[in-house]
Amino acid sequence: MQTIVIWSAIVAATCIVLFLAVSRKMNGPRPAMPPELKPGSPLPDFPAVDENGKAVNSRQLRGAPAVILFVRGNWCPFCTRQVEDLTRHYKEIVALGAKLVFITPKPLQTTRRVAEFFNVEFDFWLDESLALSRRFGLVQASAVPQDHRKEYGEDTVWPASLVVDAAGVIRYTHLSKFIFDRPQPGRLLAALRKFKASG
Repeated sequence: MQTIVIWSAIVAATCIVLFLAVSRKMNGPRPAMPPELKPGSPLPDFPAVDENGKAVNSRQLRGAPAVILFVRGNWCPFCTRQVEDLTRHYKEIVALGAKLVFITPKPLQTTRRVAEFFNVEFDFWLDESLALSRRFGLVQASAVPQDHRKEYGEDTVWPASLVVDAAGVIRYTHLSKFIFDRPQPGRLLAALRKFKASG
């Protein structure tokens, strides 16, 4: 019996190592932390377009904390799961006075429906040409699955998460190691609470 348990553990560990190795190969190397997005830096000014086609700018976020997430699109199951997880903590985020902003190469119709189902309000900003993602070094080349390239193109954004205070200073940055590596909502909430308490 003990031998079976040991062999099961060895097989499980081997599968995990192989999975991570294959994932690393598929994902490509993680980009370096963008200097402009390091904690303690002011959130850079940048333009975007909201889901209604209206011009927006990061300056508009000042005056309230914000959680900003760069996500790949509704074709990505890890992004959809991340949004669904955040909807369950939306009230806690709002209670801290924070806004929730998703920056994506394309509109997230699926995640918009998720948000409406849970009666929450997210801001969706579009980086359709990936100009903003390129500026921060967050583009993942040729990473969109073949079946989705007609609609989304070949390149996409590397997942990243920011927590910004009301003065526009970045307090927390998470740059995913892999495409499936996303910060738990609790970590984002902890970052919000930490600077709210210290402020």
